[in-house]
Amino acid sequence: MEADVQLATRRSAWKARSLLRSTAVRRVGAILALALAYYGTAKLAQSVRYTASVSAVWPPAGLGIAALYLWGLRLWPGIFLGEVLINAELLGGDHGLPFWSVVGQQAGNMLEIIVGAILLRRLIGPNAALDRADQVVGMFVALAIATAISATVGTISMLAGGVIATSEATTFVRTWWLGDTAGGLIALPLIVTWAHDPRGSFRRIWTWEGALLLLTVVALSVVSISADEPVTYLVFPALIWAALRFGPAGATLSIAVAAGAAIAFTANELGPFAKQPIDHRALSTQLYVAVAALTTLFVGALVSERQRSASELELARRREGEGALEERHRIARDLHDSVSQALFSTALHTRTAERELRRDGVDPAGPVSRALTSIAELTAGAQHEMRNLLFELNGTVGDEGLVGGLARHAATLGNPEGLTVAVRGPEDRLPLSPAAEAQLFAIGREALANVAKHSAAQRAWVDVEAGGAAVSLEIRDNGNGFDARLDRPGHYGLESMRTRAAEAGASLTILSVPGRGTVVRVEVPHENGANGDGA
Repeated sequence: MEADVQLATRRSAWKARSLLRSTAVRRVGAILALALAYYGTAKLAQSVRYTASVSAVWPPAGLGIAALYLWGLRLWPGIFLGEVLINAELLGGDHGLPFWSVVGQQAGNMLEIIVGAILLRRLIGPNAALDRADQVVGMFVALAIATAISATVGTISMLAGGVIATSEATTFVRTWWLGDTAGGLIALPLIVTWAHDPRGSFRRIWTWEGALLLLTVVALSVVSISADEPVTYLVFPALIWAALRFGPAGATLSIAVAAGAAIAFTANELGPFAKQPIDHRALSTQLYVAVAALTTLFVGALVSERQRSASELELARRREGEGALEERHRIARDLHDSVSQALFSTALHTRTAERELRRDGVDPAGPVSRALTSIAELTAGAQHEMRNLLFELNGTVGDEGLVGGLARHAATLGNPEGLTVAVRGPEDRLPLSPAAEAQLFAIGREALANVAKHSAAQRAWVDVEAGGAAVSLEIRDNGNGFDARLDRPGHYGLESMRTRAAEAGASLTILSVPGRGTVVRVEVPHENGANGDGA
């Protein structure tokens, strides 16, 4: 027994050590991967250099903030290692910087990334998709504050080491701050947005329209940057297209492509920015990237908010319809339990009284017998009206389906003109949600009521068809017809049908000519039928 306990203890300890080792290995791997990514991004950014160690655009700032925001501050050693690799080159280059200036620069960059990640989590919350305007604002505020820390500490370090003169400090800190901010606006939204839903983002872009969008962004970026004419912002329509059609995922990818083209051309002494003095060149590139990124991000966020509002409105309508349907069912149950039962009891007592009168030999033509007969007839009529009211309040077709429900309803229509209604359709259940089927049933019921009350028709036909893309319901009659182009104040049947069709996402067509009958046709696409609203 003791040996079993010792063996189990050893196994538990071995599992715990294995788990710790695997966790440590994963963390070390993540740190090394982040260091390599940071270093590689920094080498690309150094292709557009302002002076000393300051590049016109510095995407590693955005990469580092995004990494610590998404995967935790515990990965900060990866940023530190990447900074060490970059700064080691600055110390050993032809124009090596003073050691303590590089140390100060690295300290400022580390503060920038750590503070930026903390502020980002505080301002926009974890796992943000940047699909709301307030999140874009929060992201920009966090980035601007963090990059200001790096620019301030770095400038002081360069001043202390004699790398720059006091007269150059203002331009230096401005270039550093705008460079880190512009670079962050490229990398940070791209990483955060795609990390939130990588598969969904990839599926949205991996289409013919997505490929055409990227080709358009590349082409317009090249033309706008390489042309001698002042058409630098020609790429903006493509960026807005990306935001409108593909949301934050397409917007951030298009920003990266457009900014990369601008940086590449300027680095190779091409384009309008390359013709300017070095400080103006950096400023123009930074402002171009910042304006393009913020404009596109805000448009994408506003489009996402609009889509989300539309979805929430649709959900609210569905819930409202479900609530209304439940309330109608409750009223129907209450009427059935109270009024219907009272009418049934009245009819039962009336029949009992009539039998007793006949047994006592009372004259059937007498006033009492006639009164009881009138009561029986009125009670029967009230029961019939109550059954119709309960049927309408329930508003559903039950287990018999749309075709069976319409056939049952047609059989209950009362019409002194002798109306005959033929109902035809598939026996199987239709590919519709119960809510959408209830809407079609209500439209058919209203149309048949109009036929019975107003058309003076002898025949009516109800046809239900389930096609490949939609379910159609058509009600025809050979009655008087009317001019469908005219408004008919005080008649709410047509408006009720139009409202129900709109709620179900269906198309409603009403064709009528005086003296030639009426045709009401409604079609519900299958995809809408799966999400139709109840009423």
